[in-house]
Amino acid sequence: MTGGLVLTTVVAMVVALNPEVQEAVFSNGLIVFGLIGAQIGLVLLISVTINKLSPATALGLFFLFAGMMGMTLSVIFVVYDLGTIGLAFAATASIFAGLSIAGLTTKRDLTSLGPILFASLFGLILASFANVFFQSTALEWLVSFAGVIIFMGLTVYDSKKIKEMTSEAVMQGDTLAVSRIGAIGALKLYLDLINLFIFILSIVGNRK
Repeated sequence: MTGGLVLTTVVAMVVALNPEVQEAVFSNGLIVFGLIGAQIGLVLLISVTINKLSPATALGLFFLFAGMMGMTLSVIFVVYDLGTIGLAFAATASIFAGLSIAGLTTKRDLTSLGPILFASLFGLILASFANVFFQSTALEWLVSFAGVIIFMGLTVYDSKKIKEMTSEAVMQGDTLAVSRIGAIGALKLYLDLINLFIFILSIVGNRK
């Protein structure tokens, strides 16, 4: 996951510091939607075929996704002050680390939390899509705060789930399954952290 975050950051900064590249990517709506569609497609591909992919292929697809995400997120360096971005990321990293540790160490059964979180995430996506048309500031704030809460919960839940799946695979001596779980686990936690960062940035960020 760390490697993916580093790649995302590097790609985002390279695109943000090159106006020609930025214009080529974001001036064409088809390219933007194609980029977003490709990211969604990669997530679905990895999730659906993870049991058939080799660990190397799964890892390669994860890094491809991370690079694409870097291109998409490069826009934040244009919209927000660099200091604000740093503050939001520091806050996100601290919160994420604490919640991930909590998920790894808790003895509680979090199974029942999964359906609640995924239903909430679906509602969040619908609200975000609706606000594209309504352009409501109040709804934007509501979505941002709800997003922080939901992805905080998902960080704990996913950390716990990945630990349980890895432990089971280790007990069965299935090293291939351990590698595959590592790949899909890295993707899930990466998405949790990135989304948590985006929502925190939308709350505390100072726009240029």
